[in-house]
Amino acid sequence: MTVSPLNISGVIPHLTATAGIEGARTETGIGAVMPWANKLWFITYVAHKSYTGSGTGLFEVNNDFKIVKRPESVVGTYANRMIHAGSSQLMIGPHLIDIEGKVRTVPDLVDHRLTACMTHLTHPDEMLYVLTMEGLLFETNVYTLETTLLFDLLKELHVSEKCYPHFKGGWTKDGRVVIANNTYDEEEFLGNKSDGRLAEWDGECWTVLEENPFCEVASSGLSPLFATGFDKSSAILRVFTKGEWSTYRLPKATQAMDHMWFTEWPRIREVETERLLMNFHGMFYELSHNAFGGKVWGVRPISTHLRMIPDFCSWRGLLVLAGNQVTPIGDTNLLAGQPQSNLWFGKTDDLWNFGKPSGWGGPWWEEEVKAWVPSDPYLMTGFEHKVLHLTHEAECEVSFEVQVDFLGNGTWKPYKKIQVPPGGYSHHEFPTGFSAHWVRIVPSKDCKASAHLIYT
Repeated sequence: MTVSPLNISGVIPHLTATAGIEGARTETGIGAVMPWANKLWFITYVAHKSYTGSGTGLFEVNNDFKIVKRPESVVGTYANRMIHAGSSQLMIGPHLIDIEGKVRTVPDLVDHRLTACMTHLTHPDEMLYVLTMEGLLFETNVYTLETTLLFDLLKELHVSEKCYPHFKGGWTKDGRVVIANNTYDEEEFLGNKSDGRLAEWDGECWTVLEENPFCEVASSGLSPLFATGFDKSSAILRVFTKGEWSTYRLPKATQAMDHMWFTEWPRIREVETERLLMNFHGMFYELSHNAFGGKVWGVRPISTHLRMIPDFCSWRGLLVLAGNQVTPIGDTNLLAGQPQSNLWFGKTDDLWNFGKPSGWGGPWWEEEVKAWVPSDPYLMTGFEHKVLHLTHEAECEVSFEVQVDFLGNGTWKPYKKIQVPPGGYSHHEFPTGFSAHWVRIVPSKDCKASAHLIYT
């Protein structure tokens, strides 16, 4: 008889990945999780290989929830995973796994902190791109394992050599490779430097799209290309469709992730048929695969949560969330104890019980704005109580027109004009339950202004 494993609120304790405690303790996050070859595979990441990481590596879980640490496993910082369609192999960390579960390891990638792998522009059937946290972009032959360094993106994207590089997501779509770097600390917040990047490569030259911290770049099939980032004002959703990039803004469910180290691989994945699930800045959202007329409107907040979720997937009809539960990192946290992380198993519907959607942010944070130039669209739907706060530094009265797009297709309608006295402040409480897909603000004068919405 098969004995059911101990299950405590979706957590199966014996599946925990635990690092050794000799030397400087580190973190043991689960960077990538993926169903493949009739198993659930996951790989861990330590903060850096200079820390101890014994016990971490590549694992497989079978239908009976028995866990095996693969003998090919290596200690490293890995959070990349992608199916290479041409060869029917899963790349996860520096490993390539075929449909029979045979594991090969790319030697030249073992010592790099791997964060994303992407379809190759010119040789997609035999090669792929691999991005490192330090901003190195490699190409690897999935048959011979030969690996070549293509770019040092710190140089290509004019990122300061003094910055702490933290490259994260990447994706190939519509003849371009798009990558994200989420470098951000107090110096970015204070406006002293700006080393975050969203950038694209068309096979010939690199173009910087935005100098803000970006974390994830993802798509599926014919759907738009999505990129998630943030600045001091709000979370940011960039969408590429019909040959153009659009910018939308989303609330932050937490300020705790306003730092490059604390924004660990928020993901966009398909976990139920015909829809995408997005986890970003402490909130889950449902996304549509479609952008009809070049517009995205199916962005629905699901819940806020306290989890650090480096990856998630569907497996055996379950939603599987990877974790990063305990993080000593070089013993900077002396209360953390032994590094460990585990998986959570449940149903997608369970996410609606995590926490009611709430958050804050807005299109402007002490920003120079131009008269009659609208702000970026800001998400409004799916939150119960909403308050808009407005202030400016002009020496005269400024009128701010609030416009809403309740159809979600870029059709803006005036909702209310709010007069703010010289150098003053005003606020507006929307009726309980009032909602539109998007809201934006239009100032009547040039000024330095803040527009902040708090949703509870």
